Amino acid sequence: MAQRKPFRWHIAVFLAPALLVYTAIMIVPLIGTLNLSLFNLTEAGGRVFVGLKNFATLFGDPRWSESFWNALGNNGWFFLVHMLVQNPVGVMLAALLSSPRLRMAAFYRTAIFIPTILSFVIVGFVWKLILSPIWGIAPGMLDAVGLKALFAPWLGKEEYALTTLALISVWQFVGIPMMLIYAALLSIPDEVIEAAEMDGVTGWSQFWKIKLPLILPSIGIISILTFVGNFNAFDLIYVSQGALAGPNFSTDILGTFLYRTFFGFQLQLGDPHMGATIATAMFGIILVGVCFYLFAIQTRLRRYQF
Repeated sequence: MAQRKPFRWHIAVFLAPALLVYTAIMIVPLIGTLNLSLFNLTEAGGRVFVGLKNFATLFGDPRWSESFWNALGNNGWFFLVHMLVQNPVGVMLAALLSSPRLRMAAFYRTAIFIPTILSFVIVGFVWKLILSPIWGIAPGMLDAVGLKALFAPWLGKEEYALTTLALISVWQFVGIPMMLIYAALLSIPDEVIEAAEMDGVTGWSQFWKIKLPLILPSIGIISILTFVGNFNAFDLIYVSQGALAGPNFSTDILGTFLYRTFFGFQLQLGDPHMGATIATAMFGIILVGVCFYLFAIQTRLRRYQF
C-alpha cells in the first residue's frame, strides 16, 4: 500500500499572510462594489434591491450613457496611443541599450527610467507649466529651433488635450517596457545569437529575425499590463485637467467619470450606487480584455518560449 504524502503545512503558513492581505484590500472591496451596484437609494434614504437596473440606466439613459460612452472612447484612445507609441519605443530603446557596442548604457537606462518613479502630481504640474502658453518654456524652446508656429495650447484645445496627456504618460512610463524587454533580450541564450552570427545575421537584421520573435511573449505581457493600467488611469488626468476633465470633457476617462459620480463634484451630488455600477463596468471591461489575451493570444505565443 502506497504511503500517503504528508500535507505540507509550511506552504500554507507562508501563503497565509499574503492571501489575507490580498483578500482584505482586493477581494472584499470588489465584492462590496459588486453588491453596491445592485442597490439604489429610496426617497426615505434607505436601500432597495434593483438588480441590473443601474446598468440599464448607465447604458441606456441618455443622461448617463452619453458620458459613459464618451469616457470609454477616450479611454480607448488613451490606451491606443500607449500601444502605438510607448511599447514600440520601449522595444527600440531596449534593443539599442542591449547592444554591447553602446557606451554609458547604464546611464541611459537610469535616465529613461527615472520619470517612472516620479509622482503623478509632480509630472502633471510640471508639464502644465512647460506647456503653458503664458509662462511655459515650450514656446521659447520651439522658437529657438524655428518651430514656434507649431506651438498651440495643447492642453486647452479639445482636439489635442487627450493625445497630449497620453504622450505625457508615455514619457513617464516608457521606462517600464524598456526594462522588461531589456531583461528579455538578455535572457536569450548566447548559443542562439552565436548561431545567427555564424549564418551572417547581425545588427538590426538579427533583431528583427531572431530576437523579436523570441521576446514576443514578453511584449504580450507588457501589452496586457498597459491595457489594465490605462483602463485604471485617473491620477494624471485629475491633476492636469481636474475632475471635470476639460476642456468640455474631452479628456474624461472612466476613472474621472467614476470619481465625479461616486464622490460628487461642485454642484453634482455623489451617487455611490451608480459609482459602483461604473466601477463594475470597468472591472468587466478589464476582465474581458485580460481573458481575451490569455485564451486567444497567450496560447499562440507559448511556442516562442524557451
